[in-house]
Amino acid sequence: MARRGLLRRSIYKSPAQLRLMVEPGLAGAAAIAAMREAVRPGITPLELDAIAEEAIRSRGGAPNFMLEPGYQHTICANVNEHVVHAIPTDRPLAAGDIVALDVGAVIGGWHSDTAFTVALPDHARPEESAANQHLSDVTEQAMWRGIARLATASHLNEVGEAVASYVRAQSDYNVLEDYIGHGIGRSMHEDPPVFNVPVRGRGPEVKPGLVVAIEPIISAGSIETVVQDDDWTVTIADGAMSAQWEHSVAVHAGGIWVLTAEDGGASGLVPLGVTPVPIP
Repeated sequence: MARRGLLRRSIYKSPAQLRLMVEPGLAGAAAIAAMREAVRPGITPLELDAIAEEAIRSRGGAPNFMLEPGYQHTICANVNEHVVHAIPTDRPLAAGDIVALDVGAVIGGWHSDTAFTVALPDHARPEESAANQHLSDVTEQAMWRGIARLATASHLNEVGEAVASYVRAQSDYNVLEDYIGHGIGRSMHEDPPVFNVPVRGRGPEVKPGLVVAIEPIISAGSIETVVQDDDWTVTIADGAMSAQWEHSVAVHAGGIWVLTAEDGGASGLVPLGVTPVPIP
């Protein structure tokens, strides 16, 4: 879930606090894994919502999206032109849909936030299916480039430079600027903001204790958006497809660790020359 407002508190966690963020991260990873296994044409976003909730609660957690005032679900299910904050519905997913599934967990008062996108193939429309898959792939790899830059960055705004540079090099897609990543910890949305494009200023220092959700959201068309009548679902104004990938990442004295990946992010980072290090 992209930010609606950030809670201001110290942006750096202690080593003990970082350790407390491991379990909510794994609960978020479990929800993603369960949804990834289940998502297919014919399943509804509401069914995926129930699957994600069960995965989180089975690890002793609770869905933190339900803590957002007025939101009653475990996930946001952003299908096709719906880009963020889409409320899960009973409309079955169809071949050719592209859907971003965003979820978070809270355990012991500590939060995680994570998302992935799946492009459901449609053999009757192979070119459209390939275009959706490319959009998801570019967004995912842009996220990993942002996380990899965090491992070597001196200041946080280098992450947005890495994300945008990769997207420009690989496509003519556009990076949404109004919906960005964020700090995370005692609240799901905390300072500092994590931009996905270059901005003025260097941002806060990257040092042990920083925990952020890196969350590129990419449009195949316009970055202009419209909020629907439910006051949650945000749609790309020109109806273009979009993709979202997100991980919660901790910086500690030994390196970085992707809290919402079961392998700490090794599968995405090692090919980029970064080896994640578990939080001691």
